[in-house]
Amino acid sequence: MALEHNPASIPLLSLDAIAFDSETTGLDTSKARMIQLGAVRIVHGVVDESSNFQELINPGVPIPADSQAIHGISDDDVATARAFADVARDFDNWRQNSVLIGYASGFDLAMLKRERELSGLEWIPPRCLDVRFLVNLLAPNLPDFSLDTIASWAGVEIHDRHSALGDSIATAAIFVALIPRLREAGIRTLAELERACERFGESSMREAQIGWLDVREARSMRTVLERIDSFPYRHRLRDLMKSPPLMIDADVSLRDALTKMIDHEVSSLYVNPLENDGPSGIITERDLLRQLRREHENAFDRTVSEVAVFPLESLNASAFVYRAIARMRRMNIRHLGVHDDHGEIIGALSQRDLLRQRADDAVLLGDDIDAAENAGQMARVWGNIVLVTKSLVAEEVDARDIAAVISRELCALTRQACKLAEAEMATPPPCAYAMLVLGSGGRGESLLAMDQDNAIVYTEGEPDGPEDQWFTEFGGRVSDILDAAGVPYCKGKVMASNPDWRMSARRWKKRVKKWIRRQSPEDILNCDIFFDAVPVHGDTRLANKVLDQAFEIGGNSKLFIKLLSINASKNSPPLGLFGRFKLDNGRMDLKMGGIMPLFSTARTLAIKHGIRMHSTPARFAALSTKIDKMHTTLENLTEAHRIILHTILEQQLIDLEAGIPLSNRVAPNALSSSLRDQLSWALEQVPNVSNLLGDPLSGI
Repeated sequence: MALEHNPASIPLLSLDAIAFDSETTGLDTSKARMIQLGAVRIVHGVVDESSNFQELINPGVPIPADSQAIHGISDDDVATARAFADVARDFDNWRQNSVLIGYASGFDLAMLKRERELSGLEWIPPRCLDVRFLVNLLAPNLPDFSLDTIASWAGVEIHDRHSALGDSIATAAIFVALIPRLREAGIRTLAELERACERFGESSMREAQIGWLDVREARSMRTVLERIDSFPYRHRLRDLMKSPPLMIDADVSLRDALTKMIDHEVSSLYVNPLENDGPSGIITERDLLRQLRREHENAFDRTVSEVAVFPLESLNASAFVYRAIARMRRMNIRHLGVHDDHGEIIGALSQRDLLRQRADDAVLLGDDIDAAENAGQMARVWGNIVLVTKSLVAEEVDARDIAAVISRELCALTRQACKLAEAEMATPPPCAYAMLVLGSGGRGESLLAMDQDNAIVYTEGEPDGPEDQWFTEFGGRVSDILDAAGVPYCKGKVMASNPDWRMSARRWKKRVKKWIRRQSPEDILNCDIFFDAVPVHGDTRLANKVLDQAFEIGGNSKLFIKLLSINASKNSPPLGLFGRFKLDNGRMDLKMGGIMPLFSTARTLAIKHGIRMHSTPARFAALSTKIDKMHTTLENLTEAHRIILHTILEQQLIDLEAGIPLSNRVAPNALSSSLRDQLSWALEQVPNVSNLLGDPLSGI
């Protein structure tokens, strides 16, 4: 089975696109012939002028003098040029499935169609955008929409005007300049842009009357993605690793190391750190063989530390298998360490452990984020997240596992944004710090409507002091990079760029105490987000100390738990009489009256009982040993959580293709009848959170 994918869900910053233009013998698309075709590629939001296509075409007819006066191409220029059919084949191979960007592109599309038909070539409408319409969205009051006018407005200088390549480069530069302006207007993906351009349908119809093609013609076209193996996205390294890992001290001789490998029938040993708090290393049989080749028997007198590689490349035990496959591929290594949340090596993984996956070529979410050098390359990952999500939904993978994959990538995006922002700063960090991802990302329950929820804790410094000033600029850069990469700014400003979410460890501890003791509605909301935090970059121990204190203080405050309980149970599911859905403009919010009471309840009871799990299902599972006679309720709420997440995810995939901004609002009529029935049952379970919370008003 193959799965269809629509590039509509790709962010504009990472769109695989080329800008194109043609020169012709005239403007009548029923009679004119093409005499030049030019194009230039756009890569990660940058015009790559080195990747271009331009060729003259012999039209087989004389070029009128008035046309020559515009583009300067004469009959002599095209006398030895190839025919369109030969040029078209080369252009098709160069273009592949890239989206086309043009100026007055309906004319150029009509010319491409006419030439292909005259040459006996198949015409498949390519997906196309017209920069005139895009500019009209942002600046409808321009005096006119000529290429020269919109280039001037966009700050683009045109060279080689009226040459196919020159106009293509200008068009590409205009499109790139529009991307951040469109993002500010809330237009991030191809589908959202196409939807916004629907208002120009009347203009397209007028152009069609004079022989131009409608650029919207190809929007229903699909490219095919082979079905992926879901195993690497459902299983984590802890499921495959060998534990405990086979370790050796750094001062041991190579002779003893080889003996240990032979005795244990392994091809590598992990090496204990050379010094306290130092990184672990690795020595493989290949390292030994290379040393033996160089020094023969003298090599056996060397110590492990002289040959081993430091540091050992490792991933967290909770990372998904696809991450290990991709990391080994990118680093060209055969062994990988597995560490716990404190960075301690607790397991070993080899390529041999992964052979049974048969999924190496199907890992769409690879190590691209960690290798990304700019926001454009990071944005490309968003498209892959959508691809993987569609594939896993088609394979009926649990929505909670899919949410965990999406959350992992959100955390990875945040971590890489920190690295890129650090590289942009004029000076290194003034002190140790940690970046935390909060809310649904921290719980591992993000879906496709993600935004930024993050915070910074640093070791020392006062507000507006030198340390805080550095982190102010740094936090702003991180937020800007994430926004450009496809993770929008948080509307509630829960971001490290906001001083309320960026402070020293001492001030964080005071802030958490204040939240818990004051217990205003705003404090409760802030605590809700904070208690789901997970450190993703920097000094994780620093972050965990703050979180440890927060859980200790919060768990010991009965009034705090009571207020959290009231907050968790205050929202009712969107169900009316006889279980009918309550709709607002055909939709209902499944966050406020669906998953929010569930994850809020799980979090409240986790704080109360000292449970340090992050996800809602894991918290409910741990509670089954803490709360007597509630096993059925917990099981039902856990299943309800899965169904509601799945329903939201299905709707988000539908909305992505339609260019509708993503949210947690679901249109039941767009769902299958079986899913509507499941959703109705799931929402009926939500009020049962009160059975777990007790009566907050009378005490718990």
